[in-house]
Amino acid sequence: MQQNKLYAIGALVGAAAGLLYWKYIGCLTGTCAITSNAFRSTIYFAVMGSVLFGLFKRQKVLIEKHYKN
Repeated sequence: MQQNKLYAIGALVGAAAGLLYWKYIGCLTGTCAITSNAFRSTIYFAVMGSVLFGLFKRQKVLIEKHYKN
């Protein structure tokens, strides 16, 4: 779990953002595929948050190789 902490935090932040987006912005007509449903919006933003936070994960192997040379 320690290795995936950033992914989990990103998913939680994204899920909260998705729920807030659905509640305050959402889709008035109901034709929006993602934001018309609270569940879909929350899941989509959770995945996007996980991906975004995963970009900031340190690559330990690359850092060790850099300092050894």
